[in-house]
Amino acid sequence: MIQAITTKYLGPTDHRGSRVKAQCAAGSITLEWDDSLNSDHNHQSAALSLAVQFDWSGRWIGGGNHDGTCVWVCDTADPRDSFTL
Repeated sequence: MIQAITTKYLGPTDHRGSRVKAQCAAGSITLEWDDSLNSDHNHQSAALSLAVQFDWSGRWIGGGNHDGTCVWVCDTADPRDSFTL
């Protein structure tokens, strides 16, 4: 089953530059911050990289969380993986 992905900004340290981390229950990935991209696209890139790592496909929808993280969920076409309220 596809899992929700959260992404968060990791500020620079004495030894590393800024990064963005994408994580889900299955694992995580951390990418260097790309200054040529805006914040939204850096978070999107990290989420996409993690989804590709697990071979998850579909339309990913992202939104901001109250703590500054972003949350990404997949809108799949498989009715077994969805519900309607």
